[in-house]
Amino acid sequence: MNTSRPYQICTKTIMDTSDPNIIFNEKGESDYYLNYHKSILPNWHTDERGHQELMIEAEKIKKEGVGKDFDCIIGLSGGLDSSYALYVAKEIMGLRPLIFHVDAGWNTDKAVGNIEKLVNGLGLDLYTEVINWEEMKDLQLAFFKSQIADQDMPQDIAFFSGLYKFAKKYKIKYVLTGANFSTECCREPEEWGAYPGIDKTLIMDIHHKFGKKELKSFPIVDILSYKIYYKYVLGMKIFKPLNLVPYIKKDVEKLLEEKFGWEKFQHKHHESRFTRFYEDFWMPRKFGYEKRRAHFSSLILTGQMTREEALERISKPELEQKFLEKEFEYVAHKLDLTVEEFQKLFEGENKTFNDYKNKRTLIGFGSQVMRRLGLEKRLFR
Repeated sequence: MNTSRPYQICTKTIMDTSDPNIIFNEKGESDYYLNYHKSILPNWHTDERGHQELMIEAEKIKKEGVGKDFDCIIGLSGGLDSSYALYVAKEIMGLRPLIFHVDAGWNTDKAVGNIEKLVNGLGLDLYTEVINWEEMKDLQLAFFKSQIADQDMPQDIAFFSGLYKFAKKYKIKYVLTGANFSTECCREPEEWGAYPGIDKTLIMDIHHKFGKKELKSFPIVDILSYKIYYKYVLGMKIFKPLNLVPYIKKDVEKLLEEKFGWEKFQHKHHESRFTRFYEDFWMPRKFGYEKRRAHFSSLILTGQMTREEALERISKPELEQKFLEKEFEYVAHKLDLTVEEFQKLFEGENKTFNDYKNKRTLIGFGSQVMRRLGLEKRLFR
């Protein structure tokens, strides 16, 4: 965590100088707040304009799917965003999506239950890819030993790479995601473990240094592959339907609960037992980064939470100490470590992805081009 500058917190959101690159104006407003009002809000339409755009896209997807078993694919975690994206795709857009789930070994029972309820309730087909646990475990251990903040990268790699590879294999052109402005307009800074994309160079360097098993079946699709080859050669399209429909978190939770018996989570990403542990214990206590700041700030900007409510909630841990201690033991044992060994890793010297081979500069250049072209609205430095 950066301590070289005086502490400051945004006067409109709760983003603060734990993001070392945050910028404030003379009013104390952060660049996150200004970017939302300048770049996102003017281009975000969930009214009739959004609905028209949504249905035009639906017709394109249906046309592409003529004669096929499915016209698109949706990765479903059991969490709120992907669950609502699936509902919109089937019930509003009238699509025939294949539901794709990647089991990386960390699902909560509630997430599994939510997936089953949606699959049955919507009458759709589910394909589950189970990641080889020995390889998954080896890569996660390698990342812990690397001491970087990006500890959720192995899971993210498995989720997205598995989905892209499956879509490629079965020639499914449209990938629908739960990405959205409503709950994610405030992008987590990469210093907080939000590395921008699947960087195979970084992954393989960390695994080469700390891994022990060969990653024979573990899916890794490099960012350049899916940004260039998958998109421009294979013609794969990523579509985000939630940016074109009204999306108020508490209303959608109620909708899914009433229609399917779907169960809500205490906080974003809690559908994964590992992500819950990583974001609620490992990251804030080892690195001083609270991803909840970005999550709550998104809700503040979109009028779903007051700044006062966010400050109150961020002032204390999301989960109780005893529960987190048990989760620490659970994660250690699942990774074949003793609690003492895991504690040593926790106390080890923090590092960043810059301590390893990576192509962050190239990824950053591509992201800046995307922003200039108006294809990326969220703040990306």
